[in-house]
Amino acid sequence: MNDDATPSGPTDVVDTHSLCGAPCWVSLTSRDLEATEDFYRAVLGWEWRSAKLGDRFRIALADGAPVAGIAAVATMWQMPVAWTPYFAVPSADDAVSRVQERGGTAAVGPISFPPGRAALLADRDGATFGIWEGDLFTDWETWRKAAPAFIRLHTRDAFDSAIFYGEVLDWASARPGCCEVRYEGNEVVLRSHGEVVARIESGALEAAPDPTIRPHWQIHFKVADVAACVRAAEKHGGSVLREGADEAVLRDPDGAQFTVTSRRERER
Repeated sequence: MNDDATPSGPTDVVDTHSLCGAPCWVSLTSRDLEATEDFYRAVLGWEWRSAKLGDRFRIALADGAPVAGIAAVATMWQMPVAWTPYFAVPSADDAVSRVQERGGTAAVGPISFPPGRAALLADRDGATFGIWEGDLFTDWETWRKAAPAFIRLHTRDAFDSAIFYGEVLDWASARPGCCEVRYEGNEVVLRSHGEVVARIESGALEAAPDPTIRPHWQIHFKVADVAACVRAAEKHGGSVLREGADEAVLRDPDGAQFTVTSRRERER
């Protein structure tokens, strides 16, 4: 989201006006920066470099390209340890106001992180997400291909959630560059410039909302070998919540949950 994450290669600056409502970054809140670095280096092969925001922040690199941020602020800001997607907005103040008007909450911010502003929010069902206003670190397409396979909102009512996020983030609006929303099967599918960038699911659209679901955004990372990631996670203090041939849901030692997805599965 800022110049701390600029990789080598194309450096055309894109701002959030041209990617209205699209996911533009993922970040992990952590308690122990060194332990977090060690775990994700072992499981996902990431390397790390410092960020100009301070000693509590790091940028994760995969093959030299930035894929995610780590912020060791969970204890300081009394925040849960979790992976969080950030969405591009033209105005952080407007987005925060819309969230609050629609029954969501503002946990942190907006806070200035030159060259932009960020806020950490929750929708009305409690799912946490962030927003970013300002310049992005580089060509968004480069980040999208290098970073998460996709993000998925697990929620009680996909239709209701799509309305909430659509109103907050200007999905399917007349704003230039806005995301498109379609209902495909039992999911709400979000596209930016024709590419699938997020999904919202809650079971069959005609079914009643499921009260047992704890709404949350799940980050999926592309990997070459799901089984190897599972073994590495267990060896380095993590745990396996669910495992399949092409996908596994893991938890890091701090408690943050994420998914590893086979590149072959995502490229079909």
